Amino acid sequence: MKVLKISAVVMSAALVLGGCNMSNTAKGGIIGGGSGAVLGGLIGKAAGNAGVGAVIGAAVGTGAGVLIGNRMDKVKKQAETVENAKVEEVKDNNGLSAVKCTFDSGILFNTGKSELSSAAKSSLNDFAQNVLNKNTDVDVAIQGYTDNQGWKNSTAEQSASKNLDLSRQRAQAVEAYLKSCGVSGKQIKKTEGFGEQNPVQDNSTAAGRQQNRRVEIYMYASQQMIKSAQEGTLQ
Repeated sequence: MKVLKISAVVMSAALVLGGCNMSNTAKGGIIGGGSGAVLGGLIGKAAGNAGVGAVIGAAVGTGAGVLIGNRMDKVKKQAETVENAKVEEVKDNNGLSAVKCTFDSGILFNTGKSELSSAAKSSLNDFAQNVLNKNTDVDVAIQGYTDNQGWKNSTAEQSASKNLDLSRQRAQAVEAYLKSCGVSGKQIKKTEGFGEQNPVQDNSTAAGRQQNRRVEIYMYASQQMIKSAQEGTLQ
């Protein structure tokens, strides 16, 4: 019996992960089905789980997963209209559809600084007004990163510490500006800096380092959205 259950989970996960052309709606339905929270956790880790997600006490059902997937499809399309934002589908801790928006730090900030540029403010204001303020039941997490380059007259350890501080300051600057654009502080659940951790490209190349210097904004289903989906009222 245990073998059959494990096989069912693995097969379900394979279906979801293999369906690269499936919409969030379809994926949400599979994730929200009988495999429950265990499957959600497996899929989340395999599909780029960013460590975000509302705390829920039970698995999300099939119907609710479909509604959340459909809603996040709409959020993703809205985010894709924002200039300078790279938009991707990811999974949250619950295996539910989420959206990641990546902003190149070179667009947001001058080298070694945490003050937002004019172009950054324009993009973030657009993001706030046309995405976050129109989807107030979407939770938000902001994560800052740097490359691994050292600072002048600093040891490797000192540079890593400075990069960590800089990544935090940049994430906090983005949070503060979004709030100034009307985004509720209650909507932004977590703002963190990770410094040199979790590079997305090779730090040995200039192009790779540029992509590693970034701020990521995650949008995922809040407890209220999940509740509405479970009640069948989520639009």
